[in-house]
Order: sequence, then structure tokens, then C-alpha cells
Amino acid sequence: MSTQPSEDVDRTDQPSAQATSDGFVRGLSQAIGGPLGSHAVRPGNRPGRFWTATRIILALTCLTLAFSWVQKSPCQSGDWQQNVQYTRFCYTDVLALYYAEGLNEGKVPYVDHPVEYPVVTGYFMGALGLPVHAFGESHPEINQGTWFYNVNAFVLSALAVVTAAVILALRRRRPWDAAIFAVSPIIFFTATVNWDFLAIGLAAVGLYLWAKKHPAWAGVFLGLGAAAKLWPLFIIGPLFLLALRSKSLRPWFWAAATTAITWAAVNFPVFWWYHESWLRFFRLNEERPIDWGTLWYVGRYLDGKWFAGTPGDQGPFQWLSNHVPTLNYLSYALFALCCAGIAVLAWLAPRRPRLAQLSFLVVAAFLLTSKVWSQQYVLWLLPLIVLARPKWGAIIAWTVAEFAYFTAFYAELLGAGSKPVIPEGTFVLASSLRLITVAVLCGLVVREIWKPELDAVRLNYSDDPDGGPLNGPDAPWIATLRRTFRLDRSPAPADPPPLEPAKV
Repeated sequence: MSTQPSEDVDRTDQPSAQATSDGFVRGLSQAIGGPLGSHAVRPGNRPGRFWTATRIILALTCLTLAFSWVQKSPCQSGDWQQNVQYTRFCYTDVLALYYAEGLNEGKVPYVDHPVEYPVVTGYFMGALGLPVHAFGESHPEINQGTWFYNVNAFVLSALAVVTAAVILALRRRRPWDAAIFAVSPIIFFTATVNWDFLAIGLAAVGLYLWAKKHPAWAGVFLGLGAAAKLWPLFIIGPLFLLALRSKSLRPWFWAAATTAITWAAVNFPVFWWYHESWLRFFRLNEERPIDWGTLWYVGRYLDGKWFAGTPGDQGPFQWLSNHVPTLNYLSYALFALCCAGIAVLAWLAPRRPRLAQLSFLVVAAFLLTSKVWSQQYVLWLLPLIVLARPKWGAIIAWTVAEFAYFTAFYAELLGAGSKPVIPEGTFVLASSLRLITVAVLCGLVVREIWKPELDAVRLNYSDDPDGGPLNGPDAPWIATLRRTFRLDRSPAPADPPPLEPAKV
């Protein structure tokens, strides 16, 4: 029977160095003499040194966000002539929706205009947009759209720094893992494309509070995150699976209850008084057709190649594109099937999987099976993969695929209203590479769950650093289940032999 220690015992007194714990970085370090020796004084560990690992990571995060702001600067005026928002890769929903949602006219989200986002995002838009509009009314010389974007960019960047700080707090013995997040080109290109860092920052705080054994408060922040974007709600599923495995259902109940209560509380005012506006988000997601770059989009393209000239000239993906309700049910069913597989993995793995591993798998499964995958959704996966599998090689390959898709996507936007910029097959290839690399990351995470000795995080932690109240021994039924599937070869304890009657 596999057991786990009830407390987190140190594997090492020193924070790990990437050049010794990561094969990819170790190989690169050979160019400068190889990894640090066992007796070297590690940078950031010297007494009195200002540039500790934590400060370096936070500074790098701020630098990446500053460069991202500069990259978006050609679009900040809102004067998008000659498709400058696409040719310079600087399009942002934040600026576009300031006008599309009527914030520039002083319209209150949901009250005067239905908003296509969950309520916390709508509240956030109004909380920043309405003061900017009021200030612009009294100062007509300013560009309201520019001010609105910059205020949003500042707050979203602050939430990105909070996310980096949470990663550092959860990986005190592996601070350099957070560098994968801090210097990621994904942040550079997509940090302020939409309001996704609002949900990411709230969910990150929720994970931190869970790790610190405050399940009720963790649920509050997960509920707020789910009311900003839906995906933080998915974290409750992995928590439930791990709670069952570790006999810790009470903390999970408090987290789930406060998540539901918080989500309901922030939704209630709009739901009750502006019900039609509240329904806009849900109806839009039901009615949306196949989006660019998804699995279904790639399938529909292949339909056009394989079924051209056949009777009806229509393959299965094209048929689904014409029958959106059926497509919805199929995508939900595939996601549910993936979640069922993740549940089986969580209960049959030789050691209890880490929360970040299962959370990454669930969110990635949702994106891989969804009919909508907007360009900024990649931000959902970034902090989770850093916590789940902090190895540079595969993440760099995935980032390259995301960058290829990003450039191909903007080329498609350019060609949407005029002459195509790239062949459609090139965009489909870029979309396929993105899907494949995310699936490969999932496979690598599954492999490390099934073979925990390959998990880099477990080199420094004897149990899950994010597990909080889940850390401890498995429930007895886990060993029974594993023996049922012949996964645990340790024999069950034999019954003691019957006592012989005493001889007189």
C-alpha cells in the first residue's frame, strides 16, 4: 500500500538551482562552465545581498510587462488605420470594448448595455471605465480610450505580478521555477489582450490560501475568479478528487461551499435586476460557432479536403458546424470523458498527484475540447504548467508553437476582409501544432503522475507544496482499488492463524 507522510519534510535545506534540477538548463549552462558546484555560494543566498532570487523574478516579471505595454503602444490611441492593430500585433479587446460596450458614452455594464463577460469582469470594466469617461467629459483634451487602456494595463499587470508572487510563495525551495512565468513571451504578447489576468490573479490567491490551509477563504477567491472567467471553477474538481483520496472532505466542502456562495453573491444583483443582461454571456457561448484554431476548426478544414466532391460535400465536422447545439453537447461530453480519465488517474496513481498537475490537466482538457479558444486563453495554462511541470524544454517548445499560432492568427485577421495573407493550410498547421504541444504537455504531466520519481518538484518536497489540508496518508480504499487493478503488488496482511485449544 502506498503511503504519504503526514507532514512536509524538507528534502533539502537549500533552494534548488535550475542548472542542477532541469536537464534543459543544465545543458545550456555548459556554455558558461556548467552548473554550480555543491560548495558554491548561490546567488541570492548571500547574507545582505539585495538581488535575491525572489526580487530578480519579480523584477523580470515587471520588465516583461513593461515590454508588453510598449508592444501594445501603437494601438493605444484607438486610431486603427490600415489594420495597424494586426500588422503590429497590438490588438487588444480592452480598448476595442471600451467603445463597443458603450463605456465611452457612460453606459453602466448590464444596466444600460448587456456585457458578453461574467459579472466580475463587467464590474471591473465599469469600475475603471466610468470614472475615465467622467474625467474625459470634464477634460475633453484627453483620449478616453488611451486612458482606459492604460489604467486597465496597470491593474492587470499588478495582478500578473501577484501571480508571480504566488508561484514564488508556493515554491520557496524552487524559486527559479517562477522565471518560466516571468520571462514568458506568452505574457509579452497577451497580458492585456483581454481581462484574463483578473481571473488568474484571483485564482492564484485562492490556490495560495488553500496551500496555507484556509479552505474557506480559498473558496472565496476561487468563486470571485470563476465570476470573472469560468475556468477557476474547474479547480474544485481536482480538489474533490484529491480530497476523496486523502480523506479530507471537510476542507473541500468548505472550499466548494464558499466558492458557490461567493459566485452566487456577486452574480445575484445582475441576475435579479437585469436578468436578460446576465444571460448574455451564457447565450453567447451556446450560440457561438466553431472558433478559429480549435480542434473543430482543424477538423472542418480537413473535411473540405477529404469530402470535396462527395455526395452532399459535407464531412462530420462541417455538419457539426451547421448544428451548433449538437456540437455543444459533443464538446461537453468529450470534456466530461477527459475528466473521468483524470479521476481514474488521480485514484490509481502510485502517489497522490499534486493539485497543480490535476488542475493543469482539467483546464487543458477543457481548451482542447472546446469550440472556442481565444488567443489570450493561453494565459490560463501558463501558471498551472509552471506549478505542475517546471521544466524549460517542453514549455519552450509549446511557447514556440503558441507564437507561431499567434502570428498566423493575425495574418488570418488581416486576410479576413481582403486578399488572404497566408494560405489557409498554414494557419491550420499552426493551429495543429498548438493543439499537439498542449497535448504533449498533458502527456508529460500524466507520465510524471504515474512515475512520481520523475517529478522535479518532488525532489524538494516530500509531499504536495500546494496540497494544504490534503497532505497526509491515503484513504484505505486507495490501496484496495490499486490491488483490484493489480497495480499494487504488496500483499494484503494475512489473517492470524486460529488459536488451537489448550492442551490439558
